[in-house]
Amino acid sequence: MTSSPTPQAPPRPAGRRAPKLDERLAGYKGVWVFVEYERGQVHPVSWELLGEGRKLADTLKVDLAAVVLGPPDPAIRASCDQAIQYGADLCYLACDPVLKDYRNAPYTAVLTELVNRYLPEILLLGATTLGRDLAGSVATTLKTGLTADCTGLAIDAENRGLAATRPTFGGSLLCTIVTLNYRPQMATIRPRVMAMPTASHDRTGRVIEHPLALVEDSVVTKILEFVPDNHSAEANLPFADIIVSGGRGMKRQENFRLIHDLARVLGAEVGASRPAVQAGWAGVDRQVGQSGKTVRPRLYIAAGISGAVQHRVGMDKSDVIIAINEDANAPIFDFAHYGIVGNAMTILPALTQAFTEHLRTLKRAC
Repeated sequence: MTSSPTPQAPPRPAGRRAPKLDERLAGYKGVWVFVEYERGQVHPVSWELLGEGRKLADTLKVDLAAVVLGPPDPAIRASCDQAIQYGADLCYLACDPVLKDYRNAPYTAVLTELVNRYLPEILLLGATTLGRDLAGSVATTLKTGLTADCTGLAIDAENRGLAATRPTFGGSLLCTIVTLNYRPQMATIRPRVMAMPTASHDRTGRVIEHPLALVEDSVVTKILEFVPDNHSAEANLPFADIIVSGGRGMKRQENFRLIHDLARVLGAEVGASRPAVQAGWAGVDRQVGQSGKTVRPRLYIAAGISGAVQHRVGMDKSDVIIAINEDANAPIFDFAHYGIVGNAMTILPALTQAFTEHLRTLKRAC
């Protein structure tokens, strides 16, 4: 079995007139990706969005631009070079000491100013804490539409519009949203939803520095202290190579140790479906799905998970999916690469033992 293809723009109903873009918006051209730069680091979702933005820009036959905001320092200039390596044709760079730490008001003002000056037709941001906060404010200021937490992006061939697909009705359905006579068309995309592109160190591009005249005294909010995340050194579920997840089919909490046992042998992270988290068998930080984390591991093992769309949108881009479920008609078998029909409480210990013996053999051979 194979995963579902990337959602395409839906066919237009017969007899429906294609919307015509307002002539006042015809000057909006280009695809932009906001590069999330904080304290010398770029969030990986920015590179993922550049990979997806490259496809959209090529379809529209326009430039792909990165937008970088932050304080004037050497690292921020290096992030522009990285953006070009990941697919951008040019990078808009806006630096000012006021932008040293993220605050909604100055970042919204600067990004809005850039949009009004250079007129992009599409603006993509990561659905991170920062990106969600900034995207809503910018869309409101520009009086345009925003589609949040998208799982697929495509271009409508009839009107060059952005067709953004996202889960709706509690994740039970997928819908495609278009922003007709408004520009830019904005969307946020979760980390790990899009594939990470390969950086090309031979690519070259332009860096356009946009001058700013920000005044610190005009910003109401102040940064009093920066407290680093105590868990920043721990493994990050969205970026794990192997994940073993358990669901309601594990029956009870004590059985969930079988998930941990297999994960320990494989050097994997432990995931869980929403019902398992709600039952208290795993922490909220382990939840995979629409209301949890989006993951893209090389191997995803799902034990006792039915495969409802709420869970599917968080993990169906995994390279290899192995499903274990007693119900041969469970939806997860429709998109899993390998399926095992049977009792997870019997199969998981057998897998753990088999992997243990195999890895022990490999170790001896080395």
